Amino acid sequence: MSSSHRPLSPHLQIYRLPLLAVMSITHRIAGVALAIGLLLLAWWLGALAAGPGAYGAVQAVLGSLIGRVVMLGFTGALFYHLFNGLRHLLWDIGWGFEIPQAYNSGRTVIAVAALATVVTWLAAL
Repeated sequence: MSSSHRPLSPHLQIYRLPLLAVMSITHRIAGVALAIGLLLLAWWLGALAAGPGAYGAVQAVLGSLIGRVVMLGFTGALFYHLFNGLRHLLWDIGWGFEIPQAYNSGRTVIAVAALATVVTWLAAL
């Protein structure tokens, strides 16, 4: 077998990213999503100040199926970024660097963020 048939380096079909790497990437993506979501908040607040007509238009968009899916994603990103940020604060004080603790806290962040998202949406509906 010649070397031309082998990959030169691991790629995603062979190499699976560890949970902590995926969480780091996802934390950054959630931060960008939250920054973009702030534009929605500014649009909503501007419409609220502009009067009933503008507010009704924004509510119609945000109340649609696509709007609700976007808001669900925003809520999930908010809670994930919040709880993962708290985990990073714990790392800053020196807690949780051991691999088992890091993986356990990562799984906890995912579970608590998902639970908080579901509870928030159930309370809102």
